[in-house]
Amino acid sequence: MNTDDLLLCPICKNIPVDKRESFLDELKIKTKSFKKGEWIAQQGDTVHSLHILSKGSVKAEMISESGTVLNIETIHAPNPLAPAFLFAENNQFPVDVVALEDVEIILIPKKSIIEQLTNNETFLQCFMTFNSNRVHFLSERLKFLSTKTIKGKLSQHILSRTDNLCFTMGMNQTSLAEYFGVTRPSLSRSIAEMIEEEIITLKGKNGKILNLEKMKGLIAQ
Repeated sequence: MNTDDLLLCPICKNIPVDKRESFLDELKIKTKSFKKGEWIAQQGDTVHSLHILSKGSVKAEMISESGTVLNIETIHAPNPLAPAFLFAENNQFPVDVVALEDVEIILIPKKSIIEQLTNNETFLQCFMTFNSNRVHFLSERLKFLSTKTIKGKLSQHILSRTDNLCFTMGMNQTSLAEYFGVTRPSLSRSIAEMIEEEIITLKGKNGKILNLEKMKGLIAQ
């Protein structure tokens, strides 16, 4: 393991240079490797240690009531995985975590994290800031998922990636359908209808908004 990867993680990046060696020694780090496609954690698994993705990328997903796989997000190294749940009363992973490529996970015992939160103000501030930002992200994701129509979801996604009416989808239709929690044919049909209704133009992953007001109206439906 390259300890530089850990020190680039948002919850560790502000540790002063002269304190980094002792900081790393106190964490009692262990590492685990996973191959592409392997489960790192499943929804309901107990969070005994802080998991930090130090290499590669993973996807966090859950199964909807209809049986559709819902992609919550893709997480890239170096970043923690569900850090707030380490201290939750119901300290279980809220999602399935699957390796998108060969990955390395750093495991830090809960006791070591408590010691750092108690004695290391820099670490405490970074840990609290990261978890606060996660609450904001998840509230926005919940707002997105509560949008009922596919066109509404598309409109929200496009508007979040728009600059001067030009946008990029950011992912292919298969990945986008998984992210929306819908089927690919349904997504393709909605995109085609938005093009036919002259709300957007689209070539590949790049497009332009033609009717901004109509697009905003789709979100409220």
